Amino acid sequence: KRYNLLCAAPFLKFAAANGLKYDLTPVASWNLAKPKEIPFGCCRKTVPERPTETWYFNEERGTWERNSEPGASRRYFIALQEAPQCFDFVVNRSENSLTVNCHPEVAAHHAAFSLIEGRGKGLERDVSVHFRLLAYQEDPVLERFRLHSCHDLNKTFVKLKQPYELYERQQKAVTKMLGIEERFVNFEEIEMNEQPMPGSTAWSLVAKASRSTNLRGGVIADAIGAGKTVISIAIILHGIVKARSNRSFPRKSSATLVVVPPGLIDQWKSEIKKFTDNMPNVICLYDTDTLKKVSVEKIVEADVVVCPVDILESHGYMSRLAAVATGTSREGEVPKLPTYSGQIEKNGANGVWIPASSQDPFGGANNPRNQQRRNEAAYFTHVYHKYIEQLRQKNFEKHERGIPLEYFEWERIFVDEIHECLCTSKDEMNEAKAKKDDNTGFFMEKNRRAGRELLGITTKDISKRPLVFRSAIFGLTATPLLDSTNRVIELANLMGNAYVVGLSNHWRNLEKESGRDIFLSNFLEPKQSREVRRNIYSKCQDYLDHSCCKNKNEEDMEGIELVKHREVVNMSLEEGELYKSSQSGINPSAQSFAIKVEDFDATAGHDVSKFLRQNAKLACRGKKLVEICKKILSEKGSENTKIIVFTDGRIGAGDYARDCLMAEDGLGCTWLDKEDSVQAKNKKLAWYQYGDVTEEDKRRPRVLVLHFEHAAGLNLQAECNNLILFTPLYIGDGGTTGDPVNDASTELQAIGRVFRPGQPKSKVNVYRIEVKGPNGQECLDGQLIRRNTDEGTIQMAVNADD
Repeated sequence: KRYNLLCAAPFLKFAAANGLKYDLTPVASWNLAKPKEIPFGCCRKTVPERPTETWYFNEERGTWERNSEPGASRRYFIALQEAPQCFDFVVNRSENSLTVNCHPEVAAHHAAFSLIEGRGKGLERDVSVHFRLLAYQEDPVLERFRLHSCHDLNKTFVKLKQPYELYERQQKAVTKMLGIEERFVNFEEIEMNEQPMPGSTAWSLVAKASRSTNLRGGVIADAIGAGKTVISIAIILHGIVKARSNRSFPRKSSATLVVVPPGLIDQWKSEIKKFTDNMPNVICLYDTDTLKKVSVEKIVEADVVVCPVDILESHGYMSRLAAVATGTSREGEVPKLPTYSGQIEKNGANGVWIPASSQDPFGGANNPRNQQRRNEAAYFTHVYHKYIEQLRQKNFEKHERGIPLEYFEWERIFVDEIHECLCTSKDEMNEAKAKKDDNTGFFMEKNRRAGRELLGITTKDISKRPLVFRSAIFGLTATPLLDSTNRVIELANLMGNAYVVGLSNHWRNLEKESGRDIFLSNFLEPKQSREVRRNIYSKCQDYLDHSCCKNKNEEDMEGIELVKHREVVNMSLEEGELYKSSQSGINPSAQSFAIKVEDFDATAGHDVSKFLRQNAKLACRGKKLVEICKKILSEKGSENTKIIVFTDGRIGAGDYARDCLMAEDGLGCTWLDKEDSVQAKNKKLAWYQYGDVTEEDKRRPRVLVLHFEHAAGLNLQAECNNLILFTPLYIGDGGTTGDPVNDASTELQAIGRVFRPGQPKSKVNVYRIEVKGPNGQECLDGQLIRRNTDEGTIQMAVNADD
C-alpha cells in the first residue's frame, strides 16, 4: 500500500525518462537464466514440498478418508511465506533512494518445477529457462484449432492381403505415425510462470522453462470412413518382425494392445482378418471371464490383443487384479470404480445470489457430497496403482491364466475413439444422473471414467501408468473435439505424455484433490495472464501440427450421395399441453412452444431433463418413426434392407422408440440390453454389419435401435443405407451448460456409421424427425437441429484444415 501510494507513479516516471536495461514490450527477446548451484526445478526452498497424505478408514462414517501429519499444513504455509520472492524493495534513507531488485531464478524454479515434477528422474538435466520483463501484454489471437493433412509427406508401402492396398493418403498417414514411433519427431515442451511486481505498476517477470523431447504418441484423426483401422493395421504390420523379436517372458509381449469401445471388439478382429494373414495371433478379451481363459504365454506371443476401454467395469476385474497382486480374496477390501466423476467446486456465480456461511463457504452452489466423491475417486486411483505396483513385482509361469493387462509391457497401444475418453465438459460429468432409463450400459459416463483410469490420465510418470508400451501410443478419432485448450492438453498427456503449457494444473487433477489441496491450488496458482494464454494456445496448435493428421476421403465417397430428409409432424393439442407443462420450474406464464433449453436455469430450480424426456416421448414422434420405417421397407427392392435408429438413451428416448417399434405388428426391432454381455452385444451388432445367410437371419427385425453413446466406430455401411435420428441431441442442464460442438460431433459420428467408404448403395438416407407445435410452431426440435447442423459448429467438431 505504501509503495502504491508514494512510489508507483515516480517509479514509472523514472523508468520512462531514463530507460531501462531490458525491453519491456511483448516482442522483447528472451534472456537465458542460469542456475547457481541447484538445477532449476529442484530448489525446495523456493518451491516447498507439499505435505503428504495417507489414507485411513473412518469407522464411524464407514469411508476411507485422507490424513496428514499434524502441523504439516502450517509448516508448509510458513515455508511458503519464507520462500524467496521474485521482487523485493530496498529503501535507503541516507541516500533517499528506492531500489527494486528482480530475481529471475525464483520464477525459473517455479516454471521448471511444474514442467518436470512427478514425471521421472533426471529430467532437470534437460531443462533450460529463459525470462523477460513485461510492462504490458497483448491479447492472444484465438482461432479454432486446425488439423492438417499428410499431403507433403512421402509414402510408406505396406503389403496387405490381395486385393487390398493402401490409398496414397493412407500411406502418407502411416509415414507420419511411423516417424513418431521411431522417435524422429521432436517437440519442445514448455511451462511458464509469471511473477507480478507488487503494486500497481502492472509489470511482471515471466519465466519459460523448456525441454526438447521426442514425441511418443500421435493421433490419426482422418475423416469418418477414411480407413483409420487399416492405417493402424499397416503400422502394426510394418513393425511385426521387430515386435516379435522384442518379446520375452514373463512381461514383454509382442502384441499391440488395441483399446476400443466395447461394441468394436469383433469388428477389429474381422478387419485384421480381412486385410492380412500375417497376424494370426489375435486375442479378443471381452471381460474378466475371457481373460481368465488366456495364459501368459498366449498374451506374450500374441500379435494383437483387443480389449474394451471399460474393462475396469467388467464384473470381477478389480477383484482379480487384487487377488493376483496381493493375494486378497475378500471382496469388501477391493474398491469399486466411483459412480460419479470427481467434482470440481464452482468458484464464481453469474446473476445468482449465493449466501455464504462458515459452515458452507460455497453458499449452496456446490453439492456438499462433492468432497466425498473426490475422496472416493482419489482412493480408487491410489489403491489401483498400489495393486499395479505389487503386480509388476511378480513373476508368472507361462501356463498361468487370467493375469491382468496392467502386468504386461506392450509393443504399442491404439486407443480407438479416443475422444470418448477425453470428454472434458462439465455436462459429461453429470451424465450419470440421467442414466436411470438407459437400457444398455454400453458406453455411458462410467465407461469414460474407466477408460481414463485405465489410460492413467492423472499419472505424470508414463512408466507408472496402468498400460505401458515400448514404441508408441496412438489415438483414433474422426471427431477430435479440439475446441478448447483443455482438450488439447489432455490429448497430448494421454498420447505419450507430451507436456503442453498448463498440464501441471489441469482440471482433471482437481477431480481428486482434498479440500486442503484445492485451497492450496487456488492460493498458489497464479491467474493465467494474456501472455501465458497466448503461449498455451500457440503450443496447443504446435502439438497438433507435430502429432496429428487429418486426411479426407473424397475419392472413396464418389458416387455416394447423402440425402437428408426432414420429417415434420405436429403435436396434438393434448400433447402440446403436456409439452408446455413439462417445462419444470418455468413460470406458467412463460411456458411456451418457443422456449429454449437456454431458458432453463438449474440454480433457480428449473429441471430441463423433464422437458427433454417429454419431448422425446411425444406420441406423434413414435408414430412418425413407425411410419418412416414402414415406408422404407415398402419400397421396391428394400423389403429386406436394414435400418438404424439413433436415440438419446439418457432421456429414455431409446426405450420409447423400442416400445413403439415392438408394438407394431410385423416390424419390431433389435436393441442392446444392459444385461447383455459384451460378446452378446457384439453378436447383435454383427447381424446388422453382415448380410443375411440363414433363414433365422432373414426372420430377424429389420430395425436396430442404438443410443448416441454407440455412435463412434461402428461399421454398418455394408448392409444399411437408411438412418433415422429419433431426436436431435442435447446434453446439458440448460442455460449455458450445453456443448454444441460435442453434440454436433456425436450426430456426425452417428451418420458416419452408414455414410462412409464401403457403402454399396448410391444413396444414403438420413431422416431427422422434427416435432412442431399443434399449429406448426417451431419447437425444441427445430432449434436443436439448426444448432447441431450449423456449419461453423461442425467445422469445430472435425477440426479440418480447409
